[in-house]
Amino acid sequence: MKIGKYDFDTNNHTYVMGILNVTPDSFSDGGQYHQIDQALRHAEQMVAEGVDIIDIGGESTRPGYTKISDREEIARVVPVIEALKARFDVPLSLDTYKPEVAHAGLAAGIDLINDIWGLKYDVTMADVIAKYDAACCLMHNRENTEYQDFIQETLQDLADTVDIALKHGISRDKIILDPGVGFGKTYEHNLMVLNQLEAFEILGYPILLGVSKKSVIGLTLDVPAKERGAATIATTALAVMKGCAFVRVHDVKDNVDAVKMMEAILHG
Repeated sequence: MKIGKYDFDTNNHTYVMGILNVTPDSFSDGGQYHQIDQALRHAEQMVAEGVDIIDIGGESTRPGYTKISDREEIARVVPVIEALKARFDVPLSLDTYKPEVAHAGLAAGIDLINDIWGLKYDVTMADVIAKYDAACCLMHNRENTEYQDFIQETLQDLADTVDIALKHGISRDKIILDPGVGFGKTYEHNLMVLNQLEAFEILGYPILLGVSKKSVIGLTLDVPAKERGAATIATTALAVMKGCAFVRVHDVKDNVDAVKMMEAILHG
């Protein structure tokens, strides 16, 4: 698939998306990169470490996060997008579920919209993405954690998201799906997603896995976010084994190395 001007072989390689939170309150790195010079330095480090996409977030989506206005989110992300576009030749993703923020980001040069509500927060998001012929990552999410048949209902929810995308003019070859570890799921549900990642291949779209330092790791190991890096690498190795096209991570170098090692083992 193409993300902006960049080609991605999603059938034969797992790409690393690096997280750049320009927020004061993200669960793992809140406050570290919300000044533009700090964001640029971190982006430069990620590029040097082999990142494939940089995902910029202007509003924390950690549990209990504080929602901010479209205007404030745009003010946080657009200067960073413009500065990164001027300095680095790397695809940029914008982590937002708000159509106005997506529109501002795409106008500033964003290549991919990463929507944690899978177009279901505001369906006009689909129109914005289609207007720019942009790539998108559409995540599974729910307001609650009540399921009768968890995997099947999750698959159906994602299929409904794809239907919205296609009906609003988003091209099939522009869609990535994310099973949404940590969103609308219990601890057990999150483990089930990881255990049954291959089930999501039936939908026919590249899969992105985002587990980096999340609560499923914290609850399993009983460690704070800053001590979840090694376990994140384990989930990246799993993603490669299960055929995921992308992993979204905080620590780029270690996870790039994990992908290279796993692919060498699996493919020779």
